[in-house]
Amino acid sequence: MFRFLRKIDWVLFFTATLILGVSLLTLYSLSSSGGVNYFIRQLLFAIISLSVMFFVASMDYRHIAKYSTALYFGTILLLLGVLLFGVTVRGTAGWISFGFVQLQPVELAKVTLIIFLASFISQKKSELGEWTRVIASLILSAILIFLVLKQPDLGSSLVLAAIWGGMILASGLKWRQLLVLFLLGATLVTSSWFLLEPYQKDRIFNFIHPESDPQGTGYNVLQAIVAVGSGGLTGKGIGHGSQSQLNFLPEKHTDFIFAVVTEELGLVGAWLVLALYLVLLYRIKRIGDEAADNFGYLMAVGVLIMLFTQITINIGMNMGLLPVTGLPAPFLSYGGSSILSVSLAFGLLLSVYSRKRGVQDMHISLDRSTLDV
Repeated sequence: MFRFLRKIDWVLFFTATLILGVSLLTLYSLSSSGGVNYFIRQLLFAIISLSVMFFVASMDYRHIAKYSTALYFGTILLLLGVLLFGVTVRGTAGWISFGFVQLQPVELAKVTLIIFLASFISQKKSELGEWTRVIASLILSAILIFLVLKQPDLGSSLVLAAIWGGMILASGLKWRQLLVLFLLGATLVTSSWFLLEPYQKDRIFNFIHPESDPQGTGYNVLQAIVAVGSGGLTGKGIGHGSQSQLNFLPEKHTDFIFAVVTEELGLVGAWLVLALYLVLLYRIKRIGDEAADNFGYLMAVGVLIMLFTQITINIGMNMGLLPVTGLPAPFLSYGGSSILSVSLAFGLLLSVYSRKRGVQDMHISLDRSTLDV
């Protein structure tokens, strides 16, 4: 047990814990104004998720590869179940209810896709031709993306697409293949416009001109911008944010929690959160670089892409720089499914780190640039 604890990447763990601490502090502030006690619920979610993280970290990640196909098809069944029996929240049928607990399967789908693609790419390198592997991985990923779009959940579908694209790029592609994939991706993104619901199109128009409908589609973005801008350098203080405490800011505990942090803790609090996120991304990159095999390396790449995409989109929409898509900020936004899925991913990372190449093996090159998908 002590040997296992010595192998843990404590920088990664404590950085994630600090972000959770900022989340709990912010949610305590929001809960103190009455209504739902988000603080207690998030604290419970955090304890369970961190326990899951350590449990997964204690396992050998290499054994998970053999179950990747089963996890993939199990996730498809879950997403189909959401479409047939899911609970609709804010226009999205993305939750399955288990009594007093609601699960959002798309959060688990992100981790499942990372595991599945890492296994698929690393194992099929010698079995299939280059373009066969690319097209096969695209089709298999597109099935999950399509099911998520049908909920409809544009933000999560973008994350899934980014995971596929990032992992394919990391596996080593020639410039001609990159050009073809870029053109294909541009075509798919353009055609996906016709799959969007009217309110999702309104969000995109609202991103361009939020002031055109300040009491309707532009309300969320404008209130978030006001909250971010009113915090100043040191903020208004915990529990004293006018936008959040007086309920002007919608979805303040989930989508727009970064705006609450900035309003109450100011630029200092915002910079702290951003710095912690940068540390997480750096540590994940290091874990990937030191992974003992290509499966571990590709999983680290997938988690890196997932976190980077969600952080960028969430903070971007809080500042009015990107359209509102409803993506949570990792470890910061309220929600059990989000914290659990990211904790599962971090558990895998800690498992990869604890079984990294030893100093005596550092001279051996894995030559990951020749993964050739």
